[in-house]
Amino acid sequence: MNPVPASSDPERRPAASAAGRPSAVVAPPVSIGTLDDVRPGALLVAMPMLTDPTFAGTVVYVLDHSATGTVGVVLNRPSEVAIHDVLPGWSDLAVEPGVFHVGGPCESETALCLAVATGRPGAALQTVDGDVHLVDLDSDPDELGHGIAGLRVFAGYAGWSPGQLGAEIAEGAWACLAGQPDDVVSTVGGAALWRSVLGRQTGRRAVLSTATADPSQN
Repeated sequence: MNPVPASSDPERRPAASAAGRPSAVVAPPVSIGTLDDVRPGALLVAMPMLTDPTFAGTVVYVLDHSATGTVGVVLNRPSEVAIHDVLPGWSDLAVEPGVFHVGGPCESETALCLAVATGRPGAALQTVDGDVHLVDLDSDPDELGHGIAGLRVFAGYAGWSPGQLGAEIAEGAWACLAGQPDDVVSTVGGAALWRSVLGRQTGRRAVLSTATADPSQN
């Protein structure tokens, strides 16, 4: 918002509207990020205007972003498939509720695994951002136990072609926010994680915490 220039006449008042009231001051819109904010480790949080059931109310953790597109996994859509039924060797390292999460609509038969690990990552870990790593599920889980704070397994992933995500952010469908390792291994899911991420925003973005995933309630 541009400042109002000072008047040389101290008795001059702001122009009144046709109804006799001073013109209302319109606050600038809350910034929910741009494509420049998208990077590995960032979160894409679905805004209430995004009503497509594939992504409505989701929190997506970005794994990769480049000129060829963007890839991430949905953090807050647990399935009913137990990890120990499919990948029994990994279930002991998985955080509650110990089930596969629906990572997105792409290659839903593909399993991806994210772990939060401190220290120097081994060959089975590929760093995404900070302490968050992609895990090679073909490796021996017994060799990863040390330093692993927890992991989560996803079925499928979310993907955007070049230009697609930028257009969706510009439309206000997504907020691009800073992610934390705890988001990846949070024991809450669904709308609870969505509210948790928005609830920790500060400054003008704190108003986002008053929204709900259901657009009819905003």
